[in-house]
Amino acid sequence: MYFAALLARTEDGWEASDTELDDVETLADLADLAREATADHDDDTVLVFIEQEDAWFGVVRVDGEEDPRIYVSDAAAAARSSYGEILLTDEMLGRDPDASDDLDALDLDGTEDGEPEGTADDDEDEGPADTGEAAPAGPLGDTEILADLGVPEKDLLGLEAGDALSDIAEILGAAEVLETVR
Repeated sequence: MYFAALLARTEDGWEASDTELDDVETLADLADLAREATADHDDDTVLVFIEQEDAWFGVVRVDGEEDPRIYVSDAAAAARSSYGEILLTDEMLGRDPDASDDLDALDLDGTEDGEPEGTADDDEDEGPADTGEAAPAGPLGDTEILADLGVPEKDLLGLEAGDALSDIAEILGAAEVLETVR
C-alpha cells in the first residue's frame, strides 16, 4: 500500500494535501504537481512524501523553480516500485541516459550480415550484463534535503520506513496537518 502527500510551507505554516500519483510518470511531472500546490507563492518549499508501507519512503523537495532534490530510504526496494522508479533518476543511479538510448536503438542480434539465426553462440545463457546500474540497497540521494528544516543527515538516515514521514512531520511542526490527509 502506498501513501503520498504534499506538504507546502506557506507564510501561515505547513499545509498538507493528499495526492494521487496515477498521472505522474516522471520526476518533472511530480515537480510540476508540487509547484501547483504553491501557485500563489512561487518560492515556497513543497515536500512530496511517498511511502510504501514498511518497505521504503522518499522525500522530494521542490523550492520554487529549482531542480527537485530527492532522498530515498532504500533505493533497491524503491526500484521495485512504480512510484519509486519515478524518484530514482539516471543521475542518482550514476547512469548515462544517452548511452542506453543509443544501444536500445540498435538491432544487434547477429543477423545483420546475413548470419543465420540460432547459431551455437545463442545457446549460451548469458545473464544480464553488469552495467553498474542496479539500485543500491540502502539510502540514496540528498541526505541534507531537510537539514535546514531541522532534520539533519544523521537523523534522516536513522529513520525507519513506516514511521519516518510522521517523524519528519513532527520535527517540522506539521504532524497534525499530515495526519489529516493520512
